[in-house]
Amino acid sequence: MSRDPTLNGMLYFEAVARHGGVSKAAEELGVSASAVSQQIKLLEQQLGVRLFFREKRQFRLTADGERLFHSTSAAFRMIRDARQLVARQRERRQLILRVSPSFAVRWLGPRLARFVQQHPSWDLHVDATPDPSDFDREVVDLDVRYGAGDWSGLYVEHVLDDYVLPLCSPAYLETLKAAAGDPTDRIRHARLIDSVKALYRWDAWLEHVGISPVADSARLRFDRSSMALQLAARGVGVVLESVTLAYDEIAAGTLVPVSTTFDVERFPAYWIMGPSRNQSRRIVQIFCTWLREECAQQEAASQAVIARLGCHVRQIATPTPIAGGAVAVPALSGS
Repeated sequence: MSRDPTLNGMLYFEAVARHGGVSKAAEELGVSASAVSQQIKLLEQQLGVRLFFREKRQFRLTADGERLFHSTSAAFRMIRDARQLVARQRERRQLILRVSPSFAVRWLGPRLARFVQQHPSWDLHVDATPDPSDFDREVVDLDVRYGAGDWSGLYVEHVLDDYVLPLCSPAYLETLKAAAGDPTDRIRHARLIDSVKALYRWDAWLEHVGISPVADSARLRFDRSSMALQLAARGVGVVLESVTLAYDEIAAGTLVPVSTTFDVERFPAYWIMGPSRNQSRRIVQIFCTWLREECAQQEAASQAVIARLGCHVRQIATPTPIAGGAVAVPALSGS
Protein backbone atom coordinates (compact mmCIF):
# COMPACT_ATOMS: atom_id res chain seq x y z
CA MET A 1 0.00 0.00 0.00
CA SER A 2 1.24 3.48 -0.82
CA ARG A 3 2.71 5.43 2.05
CA ASP A 4 1.87 8.83 0.46
CA PRO A 5 -0.95 10.23 2.61
CA THR A 6 -3.95 11.80 0.90
CA LEU A 7 -4.77 15.47 1.43
CA ASN A 8 -8.19 14.45 2.73
CA GLY A 9 -6.59 12.15 5.26
CA MET A 10 -4.34 14.97 6.54
CA LEU A 11 -7.28 17.38 6.64
CA TYR A 12 -9.44 14.95 8.62
CA PHE A 13 -6.56 14.11 10.96
CA GLU A 14 -5.90 17.80 11.72
CA ALA A 15 -9.59 18.40 12.49
CA VAL A 16 -9.86 15.35 14.80
CA ALA A 17 -6.67 16.32 16.62
CA ARG A 18 -7.83 19.90 17.05
CA HIS A 19 -11.29 18.92 18.34
CA GLY A 20 -10.16 15.86 20.30
CA GLY A 21 -12.84 13.67 18.76
CA VAL A 22 -14.52 12.49 15.56
CA SER A 23 -18.04 13.96 15.99
CA LYS A 24 -17.05 17.64 16.11
CA ALA A 25 -14.50 17.13 13.34
CA ALA A 26 -17.17 15.52 11.14
CA GLU A 27 -19.57 18.40 11.85
CA GLU A 28 -16.94 20.98 10.88
CA LEU A 29 -16.01 19.11 7.70
CA GLY A 30 -19.62 18.43 6.71
CA VAL A 31 -19.19 14.65 6.44
CA SER A 32 -20.25 11.62 8.48
CA ALA A 33 -18.36 10.45 11.55
CA SER A 34 -17.74 7.06 9.90
CA ALA A 35 -16.09 8.79 6.90
CA VAL A 36 -13.72 10.60 9.28
CA SER A 37 -12.91 7.39 11.15
CA GLN A 38 -12.15 5.60 7.88
CA GLN A 39 -9.81 8.38 6.76
CA ILE A 40 -7.93 8.30 10.08
CA LYS A 41 -7.58 4.52 9.88
CA LEU A 42 -6.33 4.76 6.28
CA LEU A 43 -3.83 7.49 7.20
CA GLU A 44 -2.40 5.36 10.02
CA GLN A 45 -2.04 2.47 7.60
CA GLN A 46 -0.31 4.66 5.03
CA LEU A 47 2.14 6.09 7.61
CA GLY A 48 2.59 2.81 9.44
CA VAL A 49 2.20 4.45 12.87
CA ARG A 50 -0.49 4.93 15.44
CA LEU A 51 -1.65 8.55 15.64
CA PHE A 52 -4.27 8.43 18.41
CA PHE A 53 -5.02 6.67 21.65
CA ARG A 54 -8.76 5.88 21.58
CA GLU A 55 -10.31 6.38 24.98
CA LYS A 56 -14.07 5.92 24.71
CA ARG A 57 -15.12 8.86 22.49
CA GLN A 58 -11.97 10.89 23.11
CA PHE A 59 -8.96 10.82 20.84
CA ARG A 60 -5.58 11.58 22.42
CA LEU A 61 -2.51 12.11 20.26
CA THR A 62 0.43 9.73 20.38
CA ALA A 63 3.98 11.08 20.14
CA ASP A 64 3.92 10.51 16.36
CA GLY A 65 0.49 12.14 16.24
CA GLU A 66 1.81 15.19 18.12
CA ARG A 67 4.62 15.63 15.59
CA LEU A 68 2.24 15.28 12.64
CA PHE A 69 -0.33 17.62 14.18
CA HIS A 70 2.29 20.31 14.74
CA SER A 71 3.16 20.27 11.02
CA THR A 72 -0.35 19.88 9.61
CA SER A 73 -1.91 22.53 11.85
CA ALA A 74 0.74 25.05 10.78
CA ALA A 75 0.23 24.15 7.10
CA PHE A 76 -3.57 24.33 7.20
CA ARG A 77 -3.46 27.55 9.20
CA MET A 78 -1.33 29.08 6.44
CA ILE A 79 -3.81 27.83 3.82
CA ARG A 80 -6.78 29.26 5.74
CA ASP A 81 -5.03 32.60 6.20
CA ALA A 82 -4.18 32.75 2.51
CA ARG A 83 -7.76 31.89 1.56
CA GLN A 84 -9.14 34.61 3.84
CA LEU A 85 -6.65 37.12 2.45
CA VAL A 86 -7.70 36.30 -1.12
CA ALA A 87 -11.38 36.57 -0.12
CA ARG A 88 -10.81 39.95 1.55
CA GLN A 89 -8.90 41.23 -1.47
CA ARG A 90 -11.68 40.09 -3.78
CA GLU A 91 -14.27 41.75 -1.54
CA ARG A 92 -12.31 44.98 -1.64
CA ARG A 93 -12.30 44.84 -5.45
CA GLN A 94 -16.03 44.26 -5.82
CA LEU A 95 -18.40 47.20 -6.29
CA ILE A 96 -22.16 46.72 -6.42
CA LEU A 97 -23.66 49.87 -7.88
CA ARG A 98 -27.27 50.92 -8.39
CA VAL A 99 -28.08 53.77 -10.79
CA SER A 100 -31.15 55.62 -12.09
CA PRO A 101 -32.01 53.95 -15.44
CA SER A 102 -31.76 56.75 -18.02
CA PHE A 103 -28.66 58.18 -16.33
CA ALA A 104 -27.11 54.70 -16.41
CA VAL A 105 -27.84 54.12 -20.10
CA ARG A 106 -27.21 57.56 -21.55
CA TRP A 107 -24.51 59.01 -19.28
CA LEU A 108 -22.77 56.54 -16.97
CA GLY A 109 -22.64 53.53 -19.28
CA PRO A 110 -20.54 55.13 -22.03
CA ARG A 111 -18.08 56.44 -19.43
CA LEU A 112 -17.62 53.22 -17.46
CA ALA A 113 -15.14 51.90 -20.01
CA ARG A 114 -12.59 54.38 -18.67
CA PHE A 115 -13.12 53.22 -15.11
CA VAL A 116 -12.86 49.55 -16.10
CA GLN A 117 -9.67 50.22 -18.07
CA GLN A 118 -8.14 51.89 -15.01
CA HIS A 119 -9.20 49.01 -12.71
CA PRO A 120 -9.29 45.85 -14.87
CA SER A 121 -9.14 43.38 -11.96
CA TRP A 122 -12.16 44.76 -10.11
CA ASP A 123 -15.61 43.20 -10.22
CA LEU A 124 -18.31 45.72 -11.10
CA HIS A 125 -22.03 44.99 -10.83
CA VAL A 126 -24.33 47.75 -12.10
CA ASP A 127 -28.08 47.54 -11.52
CA ALA A 128 -30.14 50.23 -13.32
CA THR A 129 -33.42 50.54 -11.39
CA PRO A 130 -35.92 53.38 -10.89
CA ASP A 131 -36.19 52.95 -7.12
CA PRO A 132 -33.53 53.89 -4.53
CA SER A 133 -31.76 51.05 -2.75
CA ASP A 134 -32.97 49.60 0.53
CA PHE A 135 -29.53 49.23 2.08
CA ASP A 136 -30.90 47.35 5.11
CA ARG A 137 -32.24 44.54 2.91
CA GLU A 138 -30.14 44.69 -0.25
CA VAL A 139 -26.43 44.17 -0.84
CA VAL A 140 -25.55 47.46 -2.56
CA ASP A 141 -22.41 49.53 -1.99
CA LEU A 142 -23.46 52.77 -3.61
CA ASP A 143 -26.44 54.35 -5.34
CA VAL A 144 -26.04 57.09 -7.95
CA ARG A 145 -29.51 58.54 -7.90
CA TYR A 146 -31.52 61.15 -9.78
CA GLY A 147 -33.79 62.99 -7.37
CA ALA A 148 -34.23 65.70 -4.79
CA GLY A 149 -31.46 64.45 -2.47
CA ASP A 150 -33.82 63.89 0.44
CA TRP A 151 -32.77 60.40 1.58
CA SER A 152 -32.62 60.58 5.36
CA GLY A 153 -30.25 58.46 7.43
CA LEU A 154 -27.78 58.00 4.55
CA TYR A 155 -24.64 59.64 3.25
CA VAL A 156 -25.85 61.96 0.46
CA GLU A 157 -23.57 64.03 -1.78
CA HIS A 158 -24.57 66.19 -4.73
CA VAL A 159 -22.38 65.47 -7.76
CA LEU A 160 -24.11 66.91 -10.82
CA ASP A 161 -26.66 69.57 -11.77
CA ASP A 162 -29.34 69.21 -14.39
CA TYR A 163 -30.03 71.78 -17.12
CA VAL A 164 -33.55 71.49 -18.54
CA LEU A 165 -35.06 73.16 -21.63
CA PRO A 166 -37.50 72.39 -24.47
CA LEU A 167 -35.76 70.50 -27.27
CA CYS A 168 -36.77 69.19 -30.67
CA SER A 169 -35.23 68.15 -33.97
CA PRO A 170 -34.19 70.89 -36.44
CA ALA A 171 -36.84 69.64 -38.92
CA TYR A 172 -39.60 69.79 -36.30
CA LEU A 173 -38.46 73.28 -35.30
CA GLU A 174 -38.85 74.44 -38.91
CA THR A 175 -42.40 73.07 -38.86
CA LEU A 176 -43.14 75.02 -35.67
CA LYS A 177 -41.62 78.21 -37.10
CA ALA A 178 -43.84 77.88 -40.17
CA ALA A 179 -46.88 77.57 -37.90
CA ALA A 180 -46.01 80.41 -35.52
CA GLY A 181 -43.37 83.09 -35.22
CA ASP A 182 -43.77 83.68 -31.50
CA PRO A 183 -41.91 81.09 -29.36
CA THR A 184 -44.82 80.65 -26.95
CA ASP A 185 -47.18 79.99 -29.87
CA ARG A 186 -44.74 77.37 -31.16
CA ILE A 187 -45.14 75.49 -27.88
CA ARG A 188 -48.93 75.67 -28.21
CA HIS A 189 -48.72 74.13 -31.68
CA ALA A 190 -46.22 71.45 -30.61
CA ARG A 191 -46.83 67.84 -29.66
CA LEU A 192 -45.35 67.66 -26.16
CA ILE A 193 -43.30 64.62 -25.14
CA ASP A 194 -43.37 64.14 -21.37
CA SER A 195 -40.75 62.28 -19.30
CA VAL A 196 -43.03 61.27 -16.45
CA LYS A 197 -40.21 60.36 -14.04
CA ALA A 198 -38.44 63.71 -14.51
CA LEU A 199 -38.32 66.14 -11.60
CA TYR A 200 -39.26 69.10 -13.81
CA ARG A 201 -42.15 68.39 -16.17
CA TRP A 202 -44.25 70.23 -18.73
CA ASP A 203 -47.09 71.33 -16.40
CA ALA A 204 -44.69 73.14 -14.06
CA TRP A 205 -42.69 74.62 -16.95
CA LEU A 206 -45.81 75.84 -18.81
CA GLU A 207 -47.11 77.47 -15.66
CA HIS A 208 -43.75 79.18 -15.09
CA VAL A 209 -43.58 80.69 -18.60
CA GLY A 210 -47.30 81.55 -18.63
CA ILE A 211 -48.38 79.29 -21.49
CA SER A 212 -51.84 77.75 -21.40
CA PRO A 213 -51.71 74.41 -23.24
CA VAL A 214 -54.26 73.68 -25.93
CA ALA A 215 -57.01 71.68 -24.28
CA ASP A 216 -57.25 68.92 -26.91
CA SER A 217 -53.55 68.73 -27.75
CA ALA A 218 -52.14 65.21 -27.84
CA ARG A 219 -49.23 64.46 -25.50
CA LEU A 220 -46.84 61.54 -25.43
CA ARG A 221 -45.72 60.22 -22.05
CA PHE A 222 -42.76 57.95 -21.33
CA ASP A 223 -41.31 56.66 -18.08
CA ARG A 224 -37.75 56.74 -19.48
CA SER A 225 -36.01 59.92 -20.57
CA SER A 226 -34.02 57.89 -23.09
CA MET A 227 -37.24 57.00 -24.96
CA ALA A 228 -38.54 60.57 -24.86
CA LEU A 229 -35.27 61.90 -26.26
CA GLN A 230 -35.20 59.34 -29.07
CA LEU A 231 -38.69 60.33 -30.19
CA ALA A 232 -37.83 64.04 -30.08
CA ALA A 233 -34.65 63.50 -32.11
CA ARG A 234 -36.75 61.73 -34.77
CA GLY A 235 -39.01 64.73 -35.19
CA VAL A 236 -42.06 63.48 -33.29
CA GLY A 237 -42.43 66.45 -30.93
CA VAL A 238 -40.87 68.69 -28.28
CA VAL A 239 -39.37 67.22 -25.13
CA LEU A 240 -38.63 69.10 -21.90
CA GLU A 241 -35.42 67.37 -21.02
CA SER A 242 -31.96 67.36 -19.58
CA VAL A 243 -28.82 68.70 -21.24
CA THR A 244 -26.96 66.06 -19.20
CA LEU A 245 -28.87 63.22 -20.86
CA ALA A 246 -29.24 64.86 -24.27
CA TYR A 247 -25.71 66.24 -24.49
CA ASP A 248 -24.59 64.09 -27.42
CA GLU A 249 -27.66 65.01 -29.51
CA ILE A 250 -27.32 68.72 -28.65
CA ALA A 251 -23.61 68.73 -29.45
CA ALA A 252 -24.33 66.94 -32.76
CA GLY A 253 -27.22 69.27 -33.62
CA THR A 254 -29.86 66.54 -33.80
CA LEU A 255 -31.69 68.24 -30.93
CA VAL A 256 -31.97 72.03 -30.70
CA PRO A 257 -33.75 74.49 -28.39
CA VAL A 258 -37.27 75.47 -29.45
CA SER A 259 -36.18 79.03 -28.67
CA THR A 260 -33.25 80.69 -26.92
CA THR A 261 -35.75 83.08 -25.30
CA PHE A 262 -36.68 80.31 -22.86
CA ASP A 263 -34.43 79.96 -19.83
CA VAL A 264 -32.46 76.81 -19.19
CA GLU A 265 -33.55 75.66 -15.72
CA ARG A 266 -30.61 74.55 -13.59
CA PHE A 267 -30.95 72.57 -10.36
CA PRO A 268 -29.11 69.89 -8.32
CA ALA A 269 -30.29 66.53 -9.64
CA TYR A 270 -27.73 63.72 -9.31
CA TRP A 271 -26.42 62.37 -6.03
CA ILE A 272 -24.15 59.77 -4.48
CA MET A 273 -26.04 58.09 -1.66
CA GLY A 274 -25.59 55.10 0.63
CA PRO A 275 -24.71 54.06 4.19
CA SER A 276 -21.92 56.15 5.71
CA ARG A 277 -20.02 52.95 6.57
CA ASN A 278 -19.60 52.13 2.88
CA GLN A 279 -17.68 55.35 2.31
CA SER A 280 -14.71 53.83 4.15
CA ARG A 281 -14.32 51.08 1.53
CA ARG A 282 -11.38 51.81 -0.74
CA ILE A 283 -13.14 50.86 -3.99
CA VAL A 284 -16.12 53.06 -3.09
CA GLN A 285 -13.78 55.97 -2.41
CA ILE A 286 -11.95 55.42 -5.70
CA PHE A 287 -15.18 55.14 -7.68
CA CYS A 288 -16.63 58.26 -6.06
CA THR A 289 -13.45 60.21 -6.85
CA TRP A 290 -13.64 59.06 -10.46
CA LEU A 291 -17.37 59.92 -10.65
CA ARG A 292 -16.79 63.43 -9.25
CA GLU A 293 -14.15 64.06 -11.91
CA GLU A 294 -16.46 62.85 -14.67
CA CYS A 295 -19.32 64.98 -13.34
CA ALA A 296 -17.09 68.07 -13.16
CA GLN A 297 -16.18 67.54 -16.82
CA GLN A 298 -19.88 67.18 -17.68
CA GLU A 299 -20.75 70.40 -15.83
CA ALA A 300 -18.14 72.30 -17.84
CA ALA A 301 -19.30 70.72 -21.10
CA SER A 302 -22.98 71.47 -20.38
CA GLN A 303 -22.25 75.10 -19.59
CA ALA A 304 -20.12 75.44 -22.73
CA VAL A 305 -22.78 74.01 -25.06
CA ILE A 306 -25.50 76.15 -23.45
CA ALA A 307 -23.36 79.25 -23.94
CA ARG A 308 -22.77 78.28 -27.56
CA LEU A 309 -26.51 77.97 -28.10
CA GLY A 310 -26.99 81.46 -26.66
CA CYS A 311 -29.35 80.38 -23.88
CA HIS A 312 -29.68 81.97 -20.44
CA VAL A 313 -29.49 79.81 -17.32
CA ARG A 314 -31.90 80.26 -14.42
CA GLN A 315 -30.90 78.64 -11.11
CA ILE A 316 -33.78 77.03 -9.24
CA ALA A 317 -34.10 74.74 -6.24
CA THR A 318 -34.48 71.05 -6.96
CA PRO A 319 -38.13 70.44 -7.87
CA THR A 320 -40.01 68.22 -5.43
CA PRO A 321 -42.94 65.99 -6.43
CA ILE A 322 -46.33 66.85 -4.95
CA ALA A 323 -49.76 65.23 -5.12
CA GLY A 324 -51.05 64.37 -8.58
CA GLY A 325 -47.65 64.00 -10.18
CA ALA A 326 -46.96 67.75 -10.33
CA VAL A 327 -43.88 69.43 -8.91
CA ALA A 328 -43.14 72.44 -6.74
CA VAL A 329 -40.41 74.59 -8.28
CA PRO A 330 -39.17 77.45 -6.09
CA ALA A 331 -36.98 79.89 -8.04
CA LEU A 332 -33.62 80.96 -6.63
CA SER A 333 -31.86 83.27 -9.03
CA GLY A 334 -30.62 83.78 -12.55
CA SER A 335 -27.01 82.99 -13.29
